[in-house]
Amino acid sequence: MAHMTTQTTASGHVLRNATVARFLLLALLWGSSFTFIKVSLRGLSPGQLVLARLVLGALVLLSIVGLRRVALPRSVSTWGHIAVAALFGNVVPFLLLSYGERGTGAGIAGVLVGSTPLWTMAFAAAALPTERATSRKVVGLLVGFLGVVLVSGLWQDTQGSLGANLACLGTAVSYGVGLVYVRKVLSARAIPPLAGACSQLMAASVLQALVTPFLGWPTPHITAEVTGSILFLGIFSTGLAYVLLFRLIGDVGATTASGVNYVVPVFAVAIGVIALGEAMTWNLLIGGLVILAGMAYAERRILTTKDTNAPPQITQPAPTTSSRPG
Repeated sequence: MAHMTTQTTASGHVLRNATVARFLLLALLWGSSFTFIKVSLRGLSPGQLVLARLVLGALVLLSIVGLRRVALPRSVSTWGHIAVAALFGNVVPFLLLSYGERGTGAGIAGVLVGSTPLWTMAFAAAALPTERATSRKVVGLLVGFLGVVLVSGLWQDTQGSLGANLACLGTAVSYGVGLVYVRKVLSARAIPPLAGACSQLMAASVLQALVTPFLGWPTPHITAEVTGSILFLGIFSTGLAYVLLFRLIGDVGATTASGVNYVVPVFAVAIGVIALGEAMTWNLLIGGLVILAGMAYAERRILTTKDTNAPPQITQPAPTTSSRPG
């Protein structure tokens, strides 16, 4: 009989080998997306790239929804709110990230987008009565934003252009807005997670199709690496990753599953160094660690002496389509 290794998390959930494998695979899918975006941009414009990955992702989830016979929302008002969530959770951040990666590295982009939970906490404290701004959250946010400054390397030119880094940071801000909107408006409508993710990608595909002609349509330069990269982004990072995410949430809960946000930047930097030959600078490494420390402290994943008897908490809503970090 095979021996099954287990690990208990701080929140009391047991991680089995299969669960750990799903957790790391999800982090790999999202962390590698920054490199695949970089490669896709060699043959596609940002608008073309985003449209292709959204349509592919939507088709994947539509197929799964059909096979599982999951009902999509029917209310017109619900679809209106889904469209808003898709705008801030998919269209705007995907475009900003694609434009940003034309002028900065995949690893830097991954770390900056990894600050999404910080922005989510800030917006949640302002918009959600149940998410008050505690001293712990304020300290965590300040520490995290110090890390963002370090990663951006404002004092040197080797960390990508300021505009590109700001676009990547804007990706995290938009994700934060989208998450809080979902939490405030859509959560009460009790939409099944898979149906919500599929609906949001469908709405995002329509919105992107409407805006893409106004972004210019240069002749695509299709190569094997561009084709493979966009297929990976659409099918795996934008489609199947959400099935994996929902399975992970079902196994260990949203709080433990959200810990993937801490691992994605690690994969983003490592894959950028290995696949693209990007430099590992001191401020990227230290700044990334500072961001992660700020997030961990604000979310009570780092406990002080007086916190040792309190359970870990998380201030961001349960992951949805707009919670992906890349």
